[in-house]
Amino acid sequence: MKSDDYSLPAASAITTTSTCTSRRLSNNSTEIIISENSTPDIRRETLKDLKTCNSDIKNEVLSSYERYLHEGEIETDPENYYTRRLEFGGSIGVSIMMLSFPMLIYYMWIGATFYNGKFPTRTAGQNYLQLLQHFGSLIYQHAFPGLHAWKIFEIFFLFEAVCYCLLPGVYTYGKPLVHMGGKKMRYYCSGIWSFYFTILVMGFLHYTRIFKLYTLIDQLGPIISVMICSSFGISIIAYFSALYRNAQYRMTGYLLYDFFMGAELNPRMFGILDFKMFFEVRLPWFILFGLSCATAARQYEKYGYVSAEVSFLVMAHFLYANACAKGEELIISTWDIYYEKWGFMLIFWNMAGVPLSYCHCTIYLANHLSDVTNYPYRTFLLTTLFLSYLIVYWIWDTTNSQKNHFRASERGITTRRLVFPQLPWREVKNPRIILTTTGDNILVDGWYGYARKIHYTCDLYFALTWALITGFKSPFPWFYPTFFIAMIFHRARRDTRKCRLKYGSSWTEYEKMVPWFFIPYVY
Repeated sequence: MKSDDYSLPAASAITTTSTCTSRRLSNNSTEIIISENSTPDIRRETLKDLKTCNSDIKNEVLSSYERYLHEGEIETDPENYYTRRLEFGGSIGVSIMMLSFPMLIYYMWIGATFYNGKFPTRTAGQNYLQLLQHFGSLIYQHAFPGLHAWKIFEIFFLFEAVCYCLLPGVYTYGKPLVHMGGKKMRYYCSGIWSFYFTILVMGFLHYTRIFKLYTLIDQLGPIISVMICSSFGISIIAYFSALYRNAQYRMTGYLLYDFFMGAELNPRMFGILDFKMFFEVRLPWFILFGLSCATAARQYEKYGYVSAEVSFLVMAHFLYANACAKGEELIISTWDIYYEKWGFMLIFWNMAGVPLSYCHCTIYLANHLSDVTNYPYRTFLLTTLFLSYLIVYWIWDTTNSQKNHFRASERGITTRRLVFPQLPWREVKNPRIILTTTGDNILVDGWYGYARKIHYTCDLYFALTWALITGFKSPFPWFYPTFFIAMIFHRARRDTRKCRLKYGSSWTEYEKMVPWFFIPYVY
């Protein structure tokens, strides 16, 4: 190596104590130390020193620093750290995604509503331009965001925001944020009370005929447009509000990319309403459950009963939304909450993407009851599906509970809540762990002693059963499991790479102790 080259030290050169984590970059004349607990002023002066280096050395140092920050998930000062690592294909990729997401939602809705659940395609003598014009006409006629749809969604949105702030809940603390001097943000979690109160209000409005639940199905097209428009509007407000308040963080300097990824890390209102927490649970999963209830209400109104297939989805979506709500205080350590910024990606996907793409199992059952209730061995298959779903749910719920309680105990948090359901083996007492140099040890007990990503296996089972209950005549209910399979394999590889970098030999030991990834003794 030439004397004027900078290089990253070996892993042993990273000093980790209770107060400091630092990375040393040096040559024969200059030594640059960037510390995790450095104040913004120190980091600012350190980075200014790079201006005295020639461009090649400066680029190498910055590249090493950025790689260290990314691989070690270390945060730094928002005024000075401009990451150069672009995901999703950079500005071009995210621009395509911002255009294609709404188009995909409309395309699936058109197929489910006007093409008998099939892919919308050209008719005889129709060219592609005419097909697109036809799509536009259907959207204008049947999905125009009228005043009624705006009232429905905005009242729901404001109602949930009020519930977030005023209903009973618990306080807990998130991970320490280095760019805030190690401060742990305080989170108010009232998700479970919000969920049950929402169900109570839904039932009251329906049975008093103030607002029939099946209106959500009847007005789904306009509501879709309102949710898409609201997602774009809130994303614009969130981005420019952060810039105006100088609250931007970890920016790239590319407008479209930063708009997609977000500008602010912890946006809040009134000191209690955390927007990322609010959007993470209440909007996607409460809406999805509400659409399932609306389908059941429509079916009962029309036929005088609710089919077992629709009842299965109501049960499945209730359990999922309930699990997210009851464990709200335990998700604050997840990637979306502590690392991802609040931008178009999170806003659109939580407000519109998840509920409007995952709901096609419900929409298909709402429109094709006879197609999904006449098949051989129906009683046996439904019984098997219900029982197996409850067993897998128990594994999934307790797996996440074991992990989250373990992480919470590491932070000195021991919140105990009497919420439904209280399942056996939801917490492992005195678990076996692998010690690491990072301070957050590896759990190798409970369900995580059988497979490293067993919770993903359960999630995949949920996705498959939500589609399977509708049969195979429509492709749209199968969008969610198809998307989920691609996502979890990508995320699993990403998580493994990050954990190997973060934990080193400790993670290698974990892989030897627990060789199975998704299914014990299989894969």
